[in-house]
Order: sequence, then C-alpha cells, then structure tokens
Amino acid sequence: MSFASRLTRAPLAYEPDRAAEAADRFAAQPPEIRALLEGTAGCSPYLWGLMTREADWLEDLLAGTPEPVFAALLDEVRGLTLDALKPGLRQAKRRAALLIALSDLGGLWPLEAVTGALTDFADLCVDVTIRRLVAAEIARGKLPGLTEADAGTAGGMVALAMGKQGAHELNYSSDIDLICLFDQDRFEEADFHEVRSAFVKITRRMTAILSEATGEGYVFRTDLRLRPDASVTPVCLSMEAAERYYEALGRTWERAAHIKARPCAGDIQAGWAYLDRLRPFVWRKHLDFAAIQDAHDMRLRIRSHKGLHGALCLEGHDMKLGQGGIREIEFFTQTRQIIAGGRDPDLRARGTVEGLARLADKGWVPREIAGTLSEDYRAHREVEHRLQMVNDAQTHLLPNSPEGIERIARFCGAAETGPWRDALAARLRRVAGLTEGFFAPGKPAEDLPEIPETAAGIVERWPGYPCLRTARAREIFHRLKPDLFSRLTKAPRPDEAFAAFDGFLAGLPAGVQLFSLFEANPHLIDLLIDITSVSPELAQYLSRNARVLDAVIGGSFFEAWPGRAALTGALADRLGTLGDYEAQLDAARAWAKEWHFRIGVHFLRGLIDAETAGAEYADLAEAVLAALWPKVVAQFAAKHGAPPGKGATVLGMGSLGAGALTSRSDLDLIVIYDADGVEASDGRRPLASRAYYAKLTQALVTALTAPMAEGRLYEVDMRLRPSGNQGPVATSLQSFRSYQRDEAWTWEHLALTRARPVAGDSALGAEVEAFRQALLRDKADVARTVAGVVDMRRRLAEAKPAKSAWDGKQGPGRGQDIELIASAAALIAAHPATSVPDQLDAGVDAGWLEAPEAQTLIASYRLQRQVQGAAKLIADLPLDPCSLGESGRAFLLRGTGLADAGALAALLDDRRAAAARVIEAVIGRSPQEDGDAD
Repeated sequence: MSFASRLTRAPLAYEPDRAAEAADRFAAQPPEIRALLEGTAGCSPYLWGLMTREADWLEDLLAGTPEPVFAALLDEVRGLTLDALKPGLRQAKRRAALLIALSDLGGLWPLEAVTGALTDFADLCVDVTIRRLVAAEIARGKLPGLTEADAGTAGGMVALAMGKQGAHELNYSSDIDLICLFDQDRFEEADFHEVRSAFVKITRRMTAILSEATGEGYVFRTDLRLRPDASVTPVCLSMEAAERYYEALGRTWERAAHIKARPCAGDIQAGWAYLDRLRPFVWRKHLDFAAIQDAHDMRLRIRSHKGLHGALCLEGHDMKLGQGGIREIEFFTQTRQIIAGGRDPDLRARGTVEGLARLADKGWVPREIAGTLSEDYRAHREVEHRLQMVNDAQTHLLPNSPEGIERIARFCGAAETGPWRDALAARLRRVAGLTEGFFAPGKPAEDLPEIPETAAGIVERWPGYPCLRTARAREIFHRLKPDLFSRLTKAPRPDEAFAAFDGFLAGLPAGVQLFSLFEANPHLIDLLIDITSVSPELAQYLSRNARVLDAVIGGSFFEAWPGRAALTGALADRLGTLGDYEAQLDAARAWAKEWHFRIGVHFLRGLIDAETAGAEYADLAEAVLAALWPKVVAQFAAKHGAPPGKGATVLGMGSLGAGALTSRSDLDLIVIYDADGVEASDGRRPLASRAYYAKLTQALVTALTAPMAEGRLYEVDMRLRPSGNQGPVATSLQSFRSYQRDEAWTWEHLALTRARPVAGDSALGAEVEAFRQALLRDKADVARTVAGVVDMRRRLAEAKPAKSAWDGKQGPGRGQDIELIASAAALIAAHPATSVPDQLDAGVDAGWLEAPEAQTLIASYRLQRQVQGAAKLIADLPLDPCSLGESGRAFLLRGTGLADAGALAALLDDRRAAAARVIEAVIGRSPQEDGDAD
C-alpha cells in the first residue's frame, strides 16, 4: 500500500487561498492527499518550502511507503564521506523532516514513532560525523597510538545524548544536547594533552558541521552546555575528569539530566561503561525525597526567569515551561524516578511515558494518574510539534493572536477552534493540578497548634540540634511543624510523645533527607511517634539509619516475611558484590539491622505477635550465619588454605536452636569439624587441623561480635560446647561423639535437645543431626533424665533466682523452668523437635506428660514469652510497668488482651503457679536415680 493511500487523517483547511500553488503542483494526487498537502501549505510555510524543494523526491515518497524510504535515507547517511557530510546531511535532514512530518500529519505514525525517527536520525548524524572526523585525525597522526582499526570505535570518543534525544523523544525542531567525552585509558599518560586537543577539535568541527546554517539549511542545532562546569571546561572532557566532577560537585539537576543520558555516537560500549560508573551519582542508594524540593525550586526559578507566573491564557502560553506544560510532566516523572530509582532499577526508564508506566506498576503513581498524564503528554507533544512545523522554529509558545491559535488548531486537525481551545485549556489545568500537589510545599508553619506546657521547653532545644544546623533543614522542618505538632499532641500522652520525639531528634545527625521524606509522606510521622514512644532502641537506630524508611515508602516494608532461605540468598547476593572483607562485614551489619528493625516495628504495631517475632528474629540470625560463614572461611583460607577434611558445621543452641529469639538475644553456638584424617591445611601459612578450626571459629566469633562502623551483629556464647569454657572452641566430630556418649552430663544432653545445624557444611550438618537423634534414643532414660532436671532446677534456683515479679525467665513455673521440662520431654521421647511446644507435645505422645499438663505449660510459656519479647523491645532493663510510659504499657498489654498492668500481673502469677504445680507433679510421679545426675 502506497504512502499516499495510507494518509487517512482528516484534511486540513486553513487559508485555502494560500494553497493554490499546492493544488496546482499536486493536482495528480488523490483528493484526500491533495487536501492534506494544500492544508499543509496553508499552515506551514516551512513544510511547503520542503515540498517544493524536494518535489521529485516527494513524488517518489508518496508512491512508496514511509518505513523503507526512511531506512534507505539512513543508509545514504551512513555512506557519506567526510567531504560530503555538510551538503549530504542537510539534504537528508530536509527529506527526513518531510517524511516524518507527513507521517505524523497523516496519522500514519504515533507520537513514539515520530519522536523515535527524529532521534534515530539525529543519533546517526552525530555518529557518522564523529567517526569520519576521528578517522581523519587518526590518518593525520593526531591521535597517538591509534591506527585505522580504531576508527571503528571512534578512538574512544563518545557523545552522550541528553534530554529528549537521550530519551528517544526529540521534538520536530529540537536542539540536540550532547556531552562529548573520551576514554583517557586508551592513551599513554604523556600524550594526554595532545589527545585532548585533538578531541576538542573534533567536537568543534562536529558542532559546526551539524549546526552551521548554509544555503542548504542546517542539520541540528547542537548544545554542549550540559557538560560538567561548562563555563570553564573544554567541549570534550576525559571520562575521568567528568567522573571526578560529578563525585565532588554534581547537583540535583545534573542527576535529573542523567536519567535520560544515553551513548548515541562514537564508542558506544565505552559510553555505557562510563554511565555505569556514574550510576551511584545519578541513582542514590536510598530514597531521596530532598530531590522534590530541589525540583520545586527549579520549577519556580524557571517560571520566574521566563515570566510564566499568573493566570492561564492560551495566547502566548508556553507549552513546555508554562503552567500544566510538558516540563511539569517530565519533572513529575523524573523526580519520582530519582527518589526511588536507586533501590529499584526497574524505574530507570529514559522515556517519560515509559517512566510513568513503570512508576504506576511499582505503586509510586496511581495508575489512573499515570494514564492521564501519559495521554496529556502525548497531546502536548503533538501541539509542540505543530508549533515547530510552522517555521522550523525551536519554539513552544502558542501564537499571541486568536488567528494564530486558529491556525494551530487546524494544523492539529480540528474542524472547529472553540472545542479545541477548551480541550487544550482543560488539559493544561489538569496537568497543573496533578503535578502541583506533588511539588508544592506544605501549609505555612504560622498555623501551629497548641502544645502542652511541658513540651514548650523541649521544643526550645530543637534549633540547637545537629539535624537543624543548615538553613535548608530548618526551612523544611518549619513547614513540617504544623503537622508534626498536631500528631504529637494527639498522642495518648502528648508530653511523653514530645519527650520521646526529642530523644530521636537529638540523635539525628542530619535532617534534610528525613524531613523531606516526612513532608512528602506525613503518615510516617505516626510511625515515628509509635517507635519513639515505645522503644528508645528502635528510635535510636532510626535516627542513625533513616534509610530504613525507604522500604516503608517503597511498599516492601509491610510485605509478608520472606523466610529463612530467601533472606540467606538476599544477604549472600549483597555480600557477593563486595570484594573487601571488611566491607562485607559492615554490609552484613547494615543489612541485618535493617531487617531487625523491620521485625521490631511489625511487632510494635501489632502486625505480628511475640511468638512470630521470635521465629523471625531466629530466621534472621540463621540467615546471617549461613551467608557470612562462607565469607569468613574464604578470608581465613586465603592465608591458611582451604579447610582440611570435610569442613565444619555450626550448631545453633538454646533459643536459636529452638527458633525463638528476642530482639536482644545472644547466639549460643557450637562449631564441630571433621578433618577426616587430614593433619593440616595447605596454604601460605598452614595450620594443624585442630588449630585451624579453633582459629576459624574465633574468626567467626570476631566477624559477629566486632564493633565496626555499623555496630556489631550479635553477642556470641559458646559455653554449651563440650567441657564448656575449658574445652576447645571447635570440637572434632569424633571427640564430640565420644564426649556425648561417654562423658556428657545429663544437662548437656538436655541442651542438645535444642541443637540445630544453622551454617557451614550441609553434609556434615546432616551427619551431626543424625548423631544427635541417635544419641537422644540412646539416652532416653526417664529416671536419669528426671534426676538431671531436679539437680538443674536446684542449681538454677541457687545461682539465678527470680529478679522480680516481672521476671519471665528465672524461677519456678517461669520460662527457663518450662524449657527445662520441655527438653526433658524431648529426651525421654527421643524426639528431634527443638521448639518448646513441639517438645511438650512429644512428651504427651511418649506418655510422660498428660495433654492438659502440656497445654498448661504451653499457655504459661507463651504468655511469658509475649511479655518478655515486648519487654526486650522496650528496653534492656528489668521490666517495671510502672516506669513505662502510656504507650509502652499499651504495647506490653496489647498481645495479652488485658486492660491494665495489675490484671497482667495477676494472670502471670496464676499461669506460673499452675505451671509450677504441673512440673512438681510430673517430677513427683517420675522415677529418679539416687543422687545428683552426672
């Protein structure tokens, strides 16, 4: 089907008397085509000039189809020699402009195809010009060390397309914004200045070839001012110099500009590598809500500079920079991409419409708003193209007269001007409304609510805090105050809320990013008030690590728990990107603390109960151990060689083995190794196998406990290993088996009922677990086990009596007492279960416990774990409800369903007494060996 037969858009009809020449010139064309060409002649002197100048080519075009004609045109450009570039590119530009315009006006190509074709043509013109010029300089010997073969990669020179060209969104009469760079690593250091001079010359010649207006016209107006520090730097920079600039001095607008950056000409591969190195500058690791204010300030500066404030009037309105214009949609999209794109690579789209779609897919923009802005953006761009087609002018201004507006309406295919004007004005107002709410600052701070008298003194201290030391931070906080004060005064105990928030603010090292985040997401203030009012530890962590709120905004913070395997994989992937061991240890700390904070917040807000929180804390610890162990081994092996024999496994004991930690739990660990007859390691500094695994274990403990920039991971307790503190820190499998069979005390067998492999060699871990289960069967002696329990209860009562009525761990019928009976049940039943409820159920199945007794113990244990878990989240101090604030007491009580601390104390007493009676009854009816258990 021919080009002419595919032009189906409604005919244009403006000033038909001015189109008489068109009617005569194209009389042979079908009526609808002739009408289109006549209308174009009336609306666009520029296009009519192209038609008459390229009349023969236009006849060929109308007889064919646009896509192959455009492809042939690009091939002609690729074949141009250096001498033929100036005239050849200008002729190609005229023909490309005509082809693209008719495809657009005739409705053959949608906006994306039009802007894509304009961009592809611009890319090719820049690329061919650079390659021809570089080849010429190589031939002249002006690029030392390069040969003719290097011309294929332009000698390491690359042009980055910025702005609309980078996004494949060039408009009809666009300038092209380029940053020209060269790869300094391809040259000797001594040749640097000569090479730079050659590339500067090439860049200037390229600009002249493309930009100079001759009798043949011009190709593209070329702007090089987006390069680093353009007022003082050469037009072509080394990549290293550019990287240093952005690292030290790069500004928010330059980050936004690089969202669209794309290598378009020259050494494309080197250009992508450069942008990859620049990624940390463009895409910040954490959510960057301060960028909203930067974008807002930029918008206001542009409007003030251009005089674009005031009521909307179509005559003379700037479709790009004015109210509701193209730039508003682009800023709206780019700013949100900057905010979240550092954490989510899927948001790093260059095109505006594509960016909006991805933001909608990820929940950053409501889908209906993204759809509306996308359609309005396309419609705005169509008007922009018609404005520029009139006289090939880089303009975005609507005409100043009603007659001029009517011309553009006709050029856009409208049969009547009135409805077209109304639709355009409505579109501009709609865009302004949708974008202004995102950018505009909050309400003025003069409208402050009343605050308690006790809070006034607290608030007076705030200006002296580090987080408010900059003018920018004070300005944002000033706008934030009304909402902040309102929410704090609505807390159950406002004076406590202000005091708790004061503690958070005092520890905050900087405020701009966090205050900007609160301003954009006011609901986070409620979360902060909850945290600061209940858990000073979580508040302190948040003040030092505000980046964890990124996940809250991003939506993943409140997703379902991913599970141990997914956590292990995620941490392993993160550590795998870091080559430095110390960096890996710090990264593990930062990652673990972020997840630790998440569990605490979920527990604090009632999304999970204490039992679930305990399981998640255990999952997290196990993931850290499983992912960190290979890194510890690799670091140690680099000096001493690979682990001799089968390697080692790490057993989690106690609460870790039972899968139930609190927010402050230590990790009870045992390391067991199997040298498998190998006497020593094989490395630069070999060690005997026993010494090797002892030092490797110490390296693991150090990796977990060493205080670093991100703090420490966990405290570690290894006293449950064979022979306790007197034994080696790592135990051979043979010794472990021998000791457990022949020497271990009953309490050590009881401890082994809560042992579980959590890291290290999986095959060895399975072997140890098989031995553990076999040992439980061998040692399943009721009398011996009960005697051991009696002896252990006596020793605990003497050494660790209950600290207070609120002590959930020590004392008859309390947590440790129930855990001891549960371990006994597992040992007597020879059951592999490691959790307290499962062990007690095993005791019922074995006939040692009655079902009601087990239920009484489980109910008491769960209540005490609920209280203990909440208490540990509040503070690492003995629990005293009277000393807690209102929010702390409410949190403590929430999981119990009770109304006040007195009722909770009474229920705890009842449950403990019932548990103690059950334990005494079970022991009393069980046979026991005489004397202390060994």
